[in-house]
Amino acid sequence: MRRRVRPGALEAHQASQADDSDRSARPGRVGSYAERVTTPPPPPPVAASSGQPPAGASPGAQMSGVASAPRRPAIVWDIVVTLILLVCLGILTLITSYFGLFLAMASDPCGGTAQCDTDLIGLGVLAAVGLPWIVLLIAAVVAIVLLVKRRLAFWVPLLAAPLTIASWFVGAAMASAGVP
Repeated sequence: MRRRVRPGALEAHQASQADDSDRSARPGRVGSYAERVTTPPPPPPVAASSGQPPAGASPGAQMSGVASAPRRPAIVWDIVVTLILLVCLGILTLITSYFGLFLAMASDPCGGTAQCDTDLIGLGVLAAVGLPWIVLLIAAVVAIVLLVKRRLAFWVPLLAAPLTIASWFVGAAMASAGVP
């Protein structure tokens, strides 16, 4: 079977095989193909004193007149490690709070001859149970804010863990101070 060639197809094919100098002569084209590919595009024009922010600036930058810096890339390992450490901190908080309830037994020798400050014992139990949760809440908020800002945040739960344990000891000291 023979293939039919349209009239004028050969001329069209030859015209499409023209060299770069012919192609660059078209309107809208500047330089040869090699120059267009290897040369970076020129920077966008900067509006000097017109009060207009550069093209591509964020809407917040348009309000303040300051161009915003490009966002940092997300650090995946930091996100994963921070979330795992926050879960571990939550478990530590639960355990610490549970052991804080046992400080109520500090009032066992009270009564009869021993006079105890039950308000101070109660405050110590409340501190040993409640302070670890406050430390966890503050650590979670700080870690989330740092993660949103794309800064390292794994250190926040690591710092909060000793503070959680220390808050239990503060409550235990208060409870034991109420017993003579």
